[in-house]
Amino acid sequence: MNPRRLLSVLAGLVAATGLPYLVFAALSVVWDPEGSPADKRRDHRPTVSVVLPTYDEAEIVESKLQSICSWDYPMERVEVVVVDSSDDDTPEIVESFFTDRVTPSLTLIEEDERRGLAVALNEAYAAAENEVIVKTDCDSRVAADAVREAVANLADPAIGAVTGRNAEVLGGSAVERGYRDVQARIQTLESHLDSTFVFHGPFSAFERDAVVPVDDDSIADDTELALRIRRGGDRVVFDPAIRYMEAAHSEFRKRRRQKDRRAMGLVRLLWRQRDALFRPQYGLYGAVVLPFNFWATVVSPWLVAGGVAVATLAGLALAGPVGLAVPLAVYAFVLAGSRDALGDLQPVYSLFDTQVSLFRAALKLLAGEGDGTWEVDAELREAYD
Repeated sequence: MNPRRLLSVLAGLVAATGLPYLVFAALSVVWDPEGSPADKRRDHRPTVSVVLPTYDEAEIVESKLQSICSWDYPMERVEVVVVDSSDDDTPEIVESFFTDRVTPSLTLIEEDERRGLAVALNEAYAAAENEVIVKTDCDSRVAADAVREAVANLADPAIGAVTGRNAEVLGGSAVERGYRDVQARIQTLESHLDSTFVFHGPFSAFERDAVVPVDDDSIADDTELALRIRRGGDRVVFDPAIRYMEAAHSEFRKRRRQKDRRAMGLVRLLWRQRDALFRPQYGLYGAVVLPFNFWATVVSPWLVAGGVAVATLAGLALAGPVGLAVPLAVYAFVLAGSRDALGDLQPVYSLFDTQVSLFRAALKLLAGEGDGTWEVDAELREAYD
């Protein structure tokens, strides 16, 4: 292929990659909605089941339970459902914590074998007895008023599920913070259009009557449940007033295990649920939100990878060895970005970093990887000490 042809292909890839982002950004600037679209009712006090999946959480589970008990919500209206598949003494610590406590009540499900997070959650959701189910992760910290804000959203009869935002990234990762800031803006816009796509494991809340089982091999269980609830007719929204904290890495290689796994779950979920795209019964969720996320998650990473490859080939064709400046520039961009050293360009790197994970995730899925289990990141656990 001659250099002019390579340049034209490159221009096409850049346009195809960037245009949907620019349209969404323009819509956000013109409209710029804020907060939750729900008709929130602050006097709403349903009973709540807090579902907490655990696996070898002995070092942090007690502090997580203490945090739950300190939430600004009537604990006599709360049950904690712990579903555990640990090899350590996590279940013993949980039982000991609740020994002399009357509220909240405890339901402890101990699995004989580790069958994956989605299977464990399906079991816990089925065992939950209260009107609202709050799912949270052991390795997260949730604001004291999060449940009150969540149930205020769910008081709106049109709303079946709500999630919140990572207000502080433990571990000091500017890469993740920049990404979450961009994501929060997108999710606010999506929610005001109709519903948001991504739901977050650190804190999501669901109407119990709207909950349905997710696929046993799901690795995007929170988002899958929200998507299924939206397909069932209820809106699923993002409320930035619901705040939580989660730890994250900045260093490129360390981020890959954490981000690649999440990316695999989203790519596979969108591919499996692609029949919901452009379906009129799902309103703007089917017409705008899901297509945008399908493009950004499934299509765009291949365009980004193709753009880097074509730019490298074009550089080599036009300038010989000097064309290696393209991959070297990408490497320098990654190196600076992973060290949080790009200043105002840090959010751009955060998006690029996510595209890298999504591309790697697609390759892993094509190679047959992606079961429903999860591994403990011991280094990130240190952020909760």
